[in-house]
This record gives sequence, C-alpha cells and structure tokens, in this order.
Amino acid sequence: MIDKLAWVYVREGRLLCVRSHNKSLFYLPGGKRDPGESDQEALCREVAEELSVVLVPETLSPAGLFEAQADGKPVGTLVRLTCYRADYSGTLAPASEIAELAWLGWDDLPRCSVAARLVMEALREQGALAS
Repeated sequence: MIDKLAWVYVREGRLLCVRSHNKSLFYLPGGKRDPGESDQEALCREVAEELSVVLVPETLSPAGLFEAQADGKPVGTLVRLTCYRADYSGTLAPASEIAELAWLGWDDLPRCSVAARLVMEALREQGALAS
C-alpha cells in the first residue's frame, strides 16, 4: 500500500490536477509524509514544493479516502489517497517534479490516474465537477 495525501481543489467545476515529467497521466497534487509529519504538515509541504503556493492551514478539511491500483506499479499495488480541501495563497505554478497543471472536468477522465478518477467520480456525484 502506497499511502499518500492529496489536495482536492475545485474551481468553476474543474479539478486541479498535475502531471509529472515523463508521465502521461494527471493526478492530484500532494505526496507522502516524511517521518514525524502530520497530514497537515506533509500536505502543505508537498503542495508548496509542487505548485509554489501555500495552503491556508486553518481551511484544511477532510475530502475523503480513496484506494485504487497504483499507476505504473505491479498489479495489486494499491495507493491510498487521504484527501483534503483547502484554500491557498500565492500563484499556482508547476515546480519540482511537476511538468504541468490543468483544470480538468468529467470529460478529461481518461487523462487521469485511476485514483484521481475515483475522486472525480465522487465529485461528480456531489455535483461539484463539470462535464
């Protein structure tokens, strides 16, 4: 099991997703905890590293737990995404391993990792994701 934290940010019915260098699929911003880090500390650090913005800690709220086959890993290797919503300050810009950011809607589902697709399905059921 690969345990990751993910930032769920929807604007105008579109989900903020990122793509790493040398990868074809989009996923949610975030990553793994460093030893001793809380979810909040790890997610804030990862998002700052990947997108050059600062999450507003007091706005963090749970957005769900999702498990799926991990992309690019052997069959049976699962990724668990513990998702949070949060506001941010700054200007979104790809950094570190991130090659591209995109605002994706339901029609973009095939461009996303399996785990990101699960989040998009949940958002669509909630009426938060546009076609």
